[in-house]
Amino acid sequence: MVNEPVNNWKTRYLIIGAVTGALLGTLTAYLLERAADESGGDPPAIKTADVIKAGIGLIGVIRGIAALGEKK
Repeated sequence: MVNEPVNNWKTRYLIIGAVTGALLGTLTAYLLERAADESGGDPPAIKTADVIKAGIGLIGVIRGIAALGEKK
């Protein structure tokens, strides 16, 4: 067998994505907690419509990032 160099860019991208997602999720939870503390300390009442809007926005961001990797 011929020793081929290991192309680990996929692993590196997965790790970067996982760490970035964890950091953004933690930041989001912190900001939500801080907003709840400032408005009386009760858990925030999040409406289903707001979750759907945020999800659609997130899908748009993910599609934009995925488009960066497409060849023209």
